[in-house]
Amino acid sequence: MCNAKAMSFDFSNKTVLVTGGSRGIGRSIAEHFYRHGANVVISSRKADSLREVVSEVSAGEGGAIDFVAANVGVEAEAYRVVDETIARFGSVDVLVNNAATNPYYGPMIDIDASRAQKILDVNLLGVLWFTQAAYRRYMQEAQSTSSVINIASIGGMSVEPGIGFYNVSKAAVIHMTKQLANDLGPKVRVNAIAPGLVRTDFAKALWENHEATVASYLPMKRIGEPDDIAGAALFLGSDLSRWITGETMVVDGGAMVTP
Repeated sequence: MCNAKAMSFDFSNKTVLVTGGSRGIGRSIAEHFYRHGANVVISSRKADSLREVVSEVSAGEGGAIDFVAANVGVEAEAYRVVDETIARFGSVDVLVNNAATNPYYGPMIDIDASRAQKILDVNLLGVLWFTQAAYRRYMQEAQSTSSVINIASIGGMSVEPGIGFYNVSKAAVIHMTKQLANDLGPKVRVNAIAPGLVRTDFAKALWENHEATVASYLPMKRIGEPDDIAGAALFLGSDLSRWITGETMVVDGGAMVTP
């Protein structure tokens, strides 16, 4: 018989760690988990921005929320964030690797070493460092199955001008998701979400001033909102997806099926 309590969006007594949680998709994911009863820790580089989010989110009903400022692309920082999360809330049941950067726009052939390395440090290695830290510090000994959710991009499945190396990093995240799912099961489920174009400051250059034109090509006739991605994250972090691992869920308003 189905246990309705186990298979729900009730995250009471669960702790969710979200990197890149101060704005956009990361903030929305953090807030959705909080509203469903989770203890949430958000992390990014700027403490002031994180503090503001905690103040605004905690004004509403939910679990508990706190922050740890850190450079996501530094291995030692990943362990510090995970350790502080466990010290405050006792666990890391769901890890959302959302933090990303893209300091270069232009032909990939012209990218310089420093900006290429920054993209890899945050977008790819940051995912690995945080997953290693969460697994070694808590998930491998947890009494129940934990969940890692990596935020990739449909750019990792296609080719487009201007953000080619960023998309290379996201393609690597998609493959890393499969590899980690194989390595860490059954203790940890590892999945990814590949958003399409979402209305965030990070992606503003891709939609600002021509949003209507972009939306007209999509079957859903609108660009995405951060809440669209947060809903997918809730599903993948919950027991409703308990037999799903190694998958990348595309959430793009139909962009990938557009001729």
